[in-house]
Amino acid sequence: MEDNTIHIGTDSLLREIPSFAGRGITEFSLHDRKAASDRTFLLAVAAAVLRHCPELFISLEIDAKTLDQQLVRALGGLCCSVEIPLAGTEKGGALLFDKKLYSGRAALLNREGLVFGFLMGWGCQPGDTFRAFRDRLDFALSLYPNHVEFPQLDEPRDPKPTGVYSSKDMDFSRGMAFACRTFYTAGRAVPWFMGVLKALRVSPSAFFADFDEWQQCGSCSYVTGFDPDAVPHAEIEKMQLSFLKEKFDEKHKANLFPVVDDLVRLNGAFSRVAAEGEEGLVETTYNPDELLSPAAADIARFAENSCQEPCRVRVFAGSDAPDYRY
Repeated sequence: MEDNTIHIGTDSLLREIPSFAGRGITEFSLHDRKAASDRTFLLAVAAAVLRHCPELFISLEIDAKTLDQQLVRALGGLCCSVEIPLAGTEKGGALLFDKKLYSGRAALLNREGLVFGFLMGWGCQPGDTFRAFRDRLDFALSLYPNHVEFPQLDEPRDPKPTGVYSSKDMDFSRGMAFACRTFYTAGRAVPWFMGVLKALRVSPSAFFADFDEWQQCGSCSYVTGFDPDAVPHAEIEKMQLSFLKEKFDEKHKANLFPVVDDLVRLNGAFSRVAAEGEEGLVETTYNPDELLSPAAADIARFAENSCQEPCRVRVFAGSDAPDYRY
């Protein structure tokens, strides 16, 4: 496949943006550590894109401390994704993590309706531990990011083990990170993931640890070279449903699985219309209006209070967003 990537330095970016539309550039990524903390520069980039190429999709790495209401509002006029490094500060040999900071920034982004994700790592910062990595992962998912990325998965080597982060723990971390990349990010699970975990009464990190074992048994793990980004989303969805069926049976909650099955397949169909333009027909056990309502966030209560009403649902591209008819 031909690589049409064009590399532009940050020092010339503002001069180049006015030519993007004429050059046929439709996507652009700005992942630069210096730019990520330069609020003035990021505001100038947002203004230039809005003026010269408002249809451009842009991915921006931005430090959490740099995000404020003015910058978020400026980004709200763009078609963009904000990538936030999820990192801590070493103090007294421990890695401290400011949950209040990240919660506040996620709230700002959600209020503006912006797509955002987190960039995470393990064992790279002084004072990091396997427990701290799991805590970060659990916290990150609680903020409902669109995706979580782990740049270390694309690098050939893990950090060197330490006295508080063993090589075995590094392996566990890599497996959980890859499980998250497969199930959550490639699986487009954000609309229903935390509701499923609430029903199972399990944390995200524990869930991904189990899914990592499942992937290894199924020869679709990091070790076997499986690439979730190269697989059609419908195939990832089949993996999700197969694993979830096992988990709900294991937890003696098989009665809740029909709700989960509906939620996964219906939201999956919506995502494929949005991402691939692929219309779909989904057979549900419950009414889709109810499944797409806030009531479905509590799966156990939904199953207890909702009547089964089998439907055939056609999901298609509406005038402004994916729509459905049954």
